Amino acid sequence: MVQNHLDPTTVIFLGDLFDGGREWMPPGVASSDPHWRRYGEDFWHKEYKRFGNIFFNEWLRRGFQGFRADDHRKLLASLPGNHDLGLGNGIKVPVRKRFNAFFGEGNRIDVIGNHTFVSLDTVSLSAKGQPDPATGRQGAMDGEGYNEEIWGPVEEFLTNVKDTKTRTIGRAIRVQNSRVENNLLFHEVLDIQDPLISKSVHTAYTPKANLPTVVLTHVPLYRASGTPCGPLRERLPPSTKPTEDGEYLENDPQNAIRVERGVQYQNVLVPEISNEIIDKVGDVEFVFSGDDHDYCEVVHRGYTSPSGAGGIREITVKSFSWAMGVRRPGFLMLSLWNPLDEKDRSEPQSGSEHKHPTIQTHLCLLPDQLSIFIRYAILLAITLLALLVSAIRSTGHDRNTAPASSTNGHILPFTSTFTSKPKSDTPPASPSSNRTSKPHTHAHSTNGLAVRSTNSRTRLGYGFPGTDAYIPSSSLHGDDPLDERWSRHSPSNKNNNSGD
Repeated sequence: MVQNHLDPTTVIFLGDLFDGGREWMPPGVASSDPHWRRYGEDFWHKEYKRFGNIFFNEWLRRGFQGFRADDHRKLLASLPGNHDLGLGNGIKVPVRKRFNAFFGEGNRIDVIGNHTFVSLDTVSLSAKGQPDPATGRQGAMDGEGYNEEIWGPVEEFLTNVKDTKTRTIGRAIRVQNSRVENNLLFHEVLDIQDPLISKSVHTAYTPKANLPTVVLTHVPLYRASGTPCGPLRERLPPSTKPTEDGEYLENDPQNAIRVERGVQYQNVLVPEISNEIIDKVGDVEFVFSGDDHDYCEVVHRGYTSPSGAGGIREITVKSFSWAMGVRRPGFLMLSLWNPLDEKDRSEPQSGSEHKHPTIQTHLCLLPDQLSIFIRYAILLAITLLALLVSAIRSTGHDRNTAPASSTNGHILPFTSTFTSKPKSDTPPASPSSNRTSKPHTHAHSTNGLAVRSTNSRTRLGYGFPGTDAYIPSSSLHGDDPLDERWSRHSPSNKNNNSGD
């Protein structure tokens, strides 16, 4: 969605691509934590494939949809974090080699939008200042070669970073101007004894541009404890309101990144490494870091910025994942504008002795995913409660609206006093006399049921009639086989039999 709506020309990750990459060991290396020993190389490859399906596939798909070759689209994911490799002495060299094989070298220089981006593997460089638990030595800090296989490659890159930066800038500008990409060498014939052979090779073109430099690091640079991060920090906002000038407290521990370290993590770099990075890279104007998961913006006034901004500005970018302790994940959008003149130099702002700002940043927030899940859960609970209440009301309504019956819920009517009907030898009245008989009288019961009088005759119901049932005489002479049985029990037949 981000790529479809914003169409970025470059996407940069600042480390911690996997949650447990440092623990999913390659063959021959065992994790120090027994919990992670059941995971291995296969699990790491599954997570790499998952990461590629989310980010790489969409990037490649959009690359084939109308983008030109000169758009210089880049996706940089080679900067490692402490969750990818570990930190300092906890880094296993085979783990780092695997990461670099799949994502690229962690120390590199890229020219993007006429800005020089220098990526540094600071999680490995941090081993330079960490003591050996057994001997207490601190690697190069004590002039020793302890754990140099971890921090050595980063140190070598920093030593040559200025020369590498110059060559990279020259190559990028030549490509922009449609020139030959590689350096052009002088065509000279030199004697084997000539001392120039042992010196560095001269080039036919030396770039005059000195593009603004941006440092990318996973671990933030050192700052004094309590240095505030600004109002955009989510978890720990400023403890006080800003002044009339919009300034906040210079020391606000609630709003700051805590200066501390632990097992396989370190919130900020040590001062010695931070100073080394700024001095050796040179002309640093901006620093972007990660690791903290929340947004933090500080100005390191102890360093001098080439633009004269009063210090080097550093932004710790917010996590892209909502599972990292922030309710609103996000990312940082950069707008780069640094046009060059005909001499390949940055154009100064008209009427000002300082160059115009070439970088603009904007914090982009993603939806509060946890709140969305909570709303879905509340809606589900309300729906289930509504269905339960509806079912209970429906059951009670069915009971209250049952059809009224003259029997008050009983199968047959009853009276409170049972009386037996006196026997009589008087033959029953004929059908004709029955039609002119008086209406039946009813006694009133206390429970609202009508009680038949003793003078009413029994109606013909289902089954065989009682002794007082009346059977029309016409039914005694039918062909129905039951006529004979019915005639034996009829009152008229009794009288006839008694006469015999």
